[in-house]
Amino acid sequence: MHFNDDGFGAMTRKLERLAKLNEQDRDALKNLPLARKRVAAGQHLLREGEESTTCYMLLSGYACRYKTTRTGSRQIVSFHMAGDIVDLQHLLLSRADHSIQAISDLTFAATPAAELKKVAQTHPTIAEALWRDTLIDASVFREWVLNVGRRDAKQRIAHMLCEFAARRETAGLGRPTSFELPMTQEDIADATGLTNVHVNRMLAQLAAEGLIARDKRQVEIADWDRMRRAADFDAAYLHAQAA
Repeated sequence: MHFNDDGFGAMTRKLERLAKLNEQDRDALKNLPLARKRVAAGQHLLREGEESTTCYMLLSGYACRYKTTRTGSRQIVSFHMAGDIVDLQHLLLSRADHSIQAISDLTFAATPAAELKKVAQTHPTIAEALWRDTLIDASVFREWVLNVGRRDAKQRIAHMLCEFAARRETAGLGRPTSFELPMTQEDIADATGLTNVHVNRMLAQLAAEGLIARDKRQVEIADWDRMRRAADFDAAYLHAQAA
């Protein structure tokens, strides 16, 4: 399987947005060796502590990165979608310091980290795109620390929904005002530092205030500007126009 096979549209758009690739860059990416795999929701791509010499590129579906305490409590630190390379750290670091788990059925492509590293070393613009991607990840992590540490419960949930909607739109996965949530209430709780009961109450409150409408996991944002203000959401940290 090669980089330009069906399913790579979101990833191609992302890399093109992060840096101005030329034909030589595109050819180098197209020639990367890739193994395409499918996993069911709940399965792991990688577990914390494992050695890894592979980079995973999401083609469809959704995943999360998380860490756990010694007692087993889980903290989700990011959600990922089609177009994301979820573990660029393995270009330089071989041991996983977090776990990667599917939160929906998903398809991914695995490529040897050494091969992607070689392409980055010989194609500076690709290296720039991957470096930008890593810096944007760091920006998102900083915002998540702020979200869990300083926003109230309603803002945390609203902010998470706004980010998910904005990132889906940037990835070309649909308009931001209507989407199906791939994460469970437990996933949302573990991402926002709340209990399942508190998540349910906050979602109900957002609906009661007319900010969202829900039908099971289907979410409609009724008024994007009001929702953004309620969430204290400013999309600048996502650097959607990176290049």
